[in-house]
Amino acid sequence: MQCDEVLSIFPREIRDLIQSLHLSSEGLQEIRIRAERPVLIRYRNRELVTGRTVSRDQVAEILSYLGSYSLYAYEDEIRQGFLSLPGGHRVGLSGKAVMEARRVKTLGEISSLNIRFAHQIRGCADPLMPYIWDGVRLLHTLIVSPPGRGKTTLLRDCIRQISDGSGLWPGKTVGVVDERSEIAGCFRGVPGNDVGMRTDVLDGCPKADGMMMLIRSMAPDVVAVDEIGSKEDAGALRYAMNCGCVLLATVHGSCMEELLLKPVLREIIEQKMFERYVFLEAGKVPGRIGQILDRQGERVC
Repeated sequence: MQCDEVLSIFPREIRDLIQSLHLSSEGLQEIRIRAERPVLIRYRNRELVTGRTVSRDQVAEILSYLGSYSLYAYEDEIRQGFLSLPGGHRVGLSGKAVMEARRVKTLGEISSLNIRFAHQIRGCADPLMPYIWDGVRLLHTLIVSPPGRGKTTLLRDCIRQISDGSGLWPGKTVGVVDERSEIAGCFRGVPGNDVGMRTDVLDGCPKADGMMMLIRSMAPDVVAVDEIGSKEDAGALRYAMNCGCVLLATVHGSCMEELLLKPVLREIIEQKMFERYVFLEAGKVPGRIGQILDRQGERVC
């Protein structure tokens, strides 16, 4: 599903409004819909405030469309606060939590939607690749950035290049645990994004469980996950490393000092699990590299 196809989920009035702005699909990042509030669009890192107020009926119309489109995974995904669309696009949801046994069963009275557009940029990892290889050995790598700087985009292209290989580096089998369906953009099990010919994707599975499952079933050379941070994630990463897998992961953060303030990440850093820390900076192109540190915290780029 291309960006312009995603617009088909909107009622005609909202769709016509967005199309009248003549925005390129490449620069479209988010469309935020809130009942009784104006449509907000994030485009090329700028927020556009429109004059169109969204009614509750229009929010319900969008949800009705999404419900029939993603019916096969509707309940499970809503419980996590989002719905996936083909191509890696995602619709975030906010409303009233319905609880059962002190856990979120589903969301009701949904009044806010955040449509996030996935952009696959082939080649965006080109500047990074020489720094995460040591001869024919791939290095354990952690990509770090605040939201919106393209860490998932960079991770996706790293996976593709590592999987396919090149004249300089051999292709490797990659196991991707795609908990939120953002990396591979699977729809009904089939990746919508190019993640390489040697890549196996476990879609919609919690990271810690998924890493264990892939290692036991698919014997990957590389394990790739997005947005680590829990104790369970750290334990699964150690298990993968002990099994001989190379780690490729991302995490929210802006600098090493910020990561050290988080107990789980501090432990990972102090144990020197990762050999490369890639920090992204803001820029017009997602995945722009600011600096690369080694496992000692010394700058290599």
